[in-house]
Amino acid sequence: MAESKSENTIKNLLTPEGRKKIERRIKYLKEVRRPEIAEIIQRAKELGDLSENAEYHSAKEEQAQLEGEIVRLTNILRSSEIVQPEKKDGRVNIGSKVKLVMHGREQVFSIVGEEEVDALNGAISYRSPLGQALVGHKAGDTFSIETPKGETRIKILSVE
Repeated sequence: MAESKSENTIKNLLTPEGRKKIERRIKYLKEVRRPEIAEIIQRAKELGDLSENAEYHSAKEEQAQLEGEIVRLTNILRSSEIVQPEKKDGRVNIGSKVKLVMHGREQVFSIVGEEEVDALNGAISYRSPLGQALVGHKAGDTFSIETPKGETRIKILSVE
């Protein structure tokens, strides 16, 4: 029996923490930002002529961006599969926190879904080159990956 195209579609993956973060963001946008912008629009309307009211036009533009962001985040939640980290075999997977040695120094990375990436805080996508290289490895593994600057050796110290 052939599968339909929608059944073959690869979903976005999110960790439970990523889902909560997106849900909190949607709640903030709906419950805090939406009323704030509505109030600005109302105040601007009370000033009269809207055709030359920069505050009104700016607030309407911000409102459109806000609503677009709410729709985008809602669609991410709808189209994502929540992945529970599998820790039984100790291998790196989405949701894992990996301590490793790379470029002669210890670094810690969390392997997350694409919508959760926060490189400044060490959250990298499982689809990134480094994320792909790490997935499936376990503590104690040493391997090399090819980077634009040449070959880089990686030693995995721990997987949580």
